[in-house]
Amino acid sequence: MELKRVVVTGLGALTPIGNTVEAYWEGLKRGQSGAAPITRFDASKFKTRFACELKDFDVQQFIDRRDARRMDLFTQYAIVASDEALRDANLIGDGAHEMNPDRAGVIWGSGIGGFQTFMSEARDFYAGDGTPRFSPFFIPMMISDIAAGQISMRHGYRGPNFCTVSACASGTNAMIDAFNYIRLGKADVIVTGGSEAAVTEGGIGGFNALKALSTRNDECERASRPFDSTRDGFVLGEGAGAVILESYDHAVARGATIYAEMVGGGMSADAHHLTAPHPEGLGARNVMRSALEDAGMSPEDVDYVNVHGTSTPLGDVAETLAIKEVFGDHAYKLSISSTKSMTGHLLGAAGAIEGIASILAVKHGVIPPTINFEHPDEEIDQALDLTLNEAKERPVRAALSNTFGFGGHNASVIFKAFH
Repeated sequence: MELKRVVVTGLGALTPIGNTVEAYWEGLKRGQSGAAPITRFDASKFKTRFACELKDFDVQQFIDRRDARRMDLFTQYAIVASDEALRDANLIGDGAHEMNPDRAGVIWGSGIGGFQTFMSEARDFYAGDGTPRFSPFFIPMMISDIAAGQISMRHGYRGPNFCTVSACASGTNAMIDAFNYIRLGKADVIVTGGSEAAVTEGGIGGFNALKALSTRNDECERASRPFDSTRDGFVLGEGAGAVILESYDHAVARGATIYAEMVGGGMSADAHHLTAPHPEGLGARNVMRSALEDAGMSPEDVDYVNVHGTSTPLGDVAETLAIKEVFGDHAYKLSISSTKSMTGHLLGAAGAIEGIASILAVKHGVIPPTINFEHPDEEIDQALDLTLNEAKERPVRAALSNTFGFGGHNASVIFKAFH
């Protein structure tokens, strides 16, 4: 069968450096750090006392107070970002295009789901006398799929509806599934992306126990430093990113504005270690090659790679080795950057906001920087263009975005300029 073309017609972002797509993109271009001391709880006894939290977020500006109280933060974030994307695509709001709700779906990603709800309910139970008094909304607020369900109920979309859970690859996996459903003709429009709200005692404490987080408490805004030899772990972030994927025919028929075309997605597994990447980047090599093959593209067709780039000692080395292996001599003509240097690591939402950064790089011809770089790492090839500390203008025909998760889950997507 002939596969349908899939295009991007709407974007929504709720990030530690901006609560809209416009603010997020401006923050990326100027190299803004979203890291700051934790305000969500008293972190004074933790090894890491900072994170990339949202700034000035008031859910009551977007969601009725009663409804918001029945949603975990990760679902609230999903609702806000998806509403922005749907407005951007002219699918909700004044003068919105009407579409068949049976052909509209929601495929959302979250690595953890309702972490804050789980922490709160468990804390209340163990602080009591052992009598089981749980909120009737405990389970519906906690489960990872509920964000997709809430978005569909909010807008009446009755097409494909589910959640992908693959740790830090969740948001990217959601986009790949949405892409496949549309190009196979199973839906006309799908709201996709991911959200996460893991800045909790359990989130910080758990990642500290894994020695995965930076402990650069005295200069937290400089803690996320991918490729730098003094990097000591990632910075936990929170938020959401939403992308409206639509069949080309449906988008053109309704006169939609098109940001870019999604042309391929790849998935692989390291099959190596619980938390560490394959040291030679084997899974990363396979997933990028899979995405290129799916898109029918050669390595030379790609101008930008938004790397997973978490600022961990092992991960950054493995990923750059994989890029050199996949792209060969063209690796030195690519622009490469890690936007996690600014946003921190949004776990299951990382692929969504980094996919948005890649789409906007294609549309505007701007490569967001990798900030906080000071000290070269002899294990990372300094001849690669890592877009260090300052954004760069250049034409971007196509961008590839990588996300890798605990458990060895790898996912890559490719967006190219729309013609």
